[in-house]
Amino acid sequence: MEGGGVRIVSRRMVRPAKLAGELPEHETNHHHHLTPFDLQLLTVDYIQKGIVLPKPPTGGEHFVEHLASSFALALARFYPLAGRLAVAGTASPGGVPAISVSLLCNGEGAEFVHAVAPGVAVADIADSLLVPRVVWSFFPLNGVLNVDAAVNSLPLLAAQITELADGVFVAVSLNHAVADGFAFWKFLNTWSEISRRGEALATPPPVFDRWFTDTSPIPIPLPFSKLDDIVRRPAYTPVEECFLNFSPESVKMLKSTANAENAGTDMATATISSLQAVLAHLWRAVSRARRLSPSQATFYTVVIGLRGRVNGISPEYAGNAVAFGKAVATAGEIEEKGIGYTAWLINRAVASFDEANVRSSIENWASEPAFTYVSSLIQFAAGVAMATGSSPRFDVYGNDFGWGKPVAVRSGGGNKIDGKATVFEGSGGDGSLAFEVCLAAEAVARLVADEEFMASVSSPPA
Repeated sequence: MEGGGVRIVSRRMVRPAKLAGELPEHETNHHHHLTPFDLQLLTVDYIQKGIVLPKPPTGGEHFVEHLASSFALALARFYPLAGRLAVAGTASPGGVPAISVSLLCNGEGAEFVHAVAPGVAVADIADSLLVPRVVWSFFPLNGVLNVDAAVNSLPLLAAQITELADGVFVAVSLNHAVADGFAFWKFLNTWSEISRRGEALATPPPVFDRWFTDTSPIPIPLPFSKLDDIVRRPAYTPVEECFLNFSPESVKMLKSTANAENAGTDMATATISSLQAVLAHLWRAVSRARRLSPSQATFYTVVIGLRGRVNGISPEYAGNAVAFGKAVATAGEIEEKGIGYTAWLINRAVASFDEANVRSSIENWASEPAFTYVSSLIQFAAGVAMATGSSPRFDVYGNDFGWGKPVAVRSGGGNKIDGKATVFEGSGGDGSLAFEVCLAAEAVARLVADEEFMASVSSPPA
């Protein structure tokens, strides 16, 4: 990858451009008050995901301008994402001065960056087991916390188009305090479809009206004099990333093995899913790669989507709507008891979801605000824990901008800590899965040298 540097060609702010019936006039200067789901993520980095596309038939400024214009049209449907975070003084129930944070729909715009990396080829990214660090340079708003958008009036959404030697990398950074992975991919799906079709969409529009419990104060008062009071900037420890593809055959084999191991036991009442089986396989292999002692406690945190699980949250809800389940065991237990037992632990973590508990925790959050700090995760979880975000249900490979489907997906440097494993749908479809796994360099080296684990990984990467 000689000469793999990235050079910025241009940078601009793009405002929503109206397609017939797309721009919701009532949204102009409207405030969406952030929920506890949103507010607790003010202290982490932006969501950063991107796709590798083939080289467009017309290069240079022509296709970049086409992408910029379709980006503006997509913003019309996702109008709040062209807004800004607003901070206002308020009062807590006890009359103590506090502040509130809202999403102000002022149409100020999203950032659009054009860059070139002539020394980077598609194969350098798509065909590499280890993710080259240059990928992080393909993303805008690097090293920015979500709260910085309010403190420094930064855009909530930014896109960077990087021309490669023989392809294009389309990257998007989205403020995680206003949207989750579901909304992120819905925006990218919308942008690519408008780019490809050049017209308004027939799909249901996103729902930006926030979901609160009946007893929740609106806005939520934060007991601080200024937002800077909640900031803790993490000191990231170095990680290496590998990208692992699991074919449909491998996924079926792992799922079958896990359920077969549990047959005839008390665990047989829980049917292990494909994702749970692969997560278990990964958890066991990472524990070996980390050389954890048999008595070392380890845990796996999985994201649980709340759309369809909590009454009142729309299927098209575009805010944050996730909860977390955690499976706990010792390294010795998951190694000795097999993939069936390990997958069962993850299955039970997901099954433990309780709508009443979620509602209760949200109702209590206002009285005891708790924020997610990457620095705490690094201090207490790095080297012993795993966490998987995103979902294989998100449409990655349908993002055809008009000249071909993506050949790969990768994420940026945001929130990259030891133990983070991002799941995507596999490029092969039909039940294939892919994981971008971040670990300490020595653990990655042992993981990819683990023959038992790598026997289920597609080679070379798809």
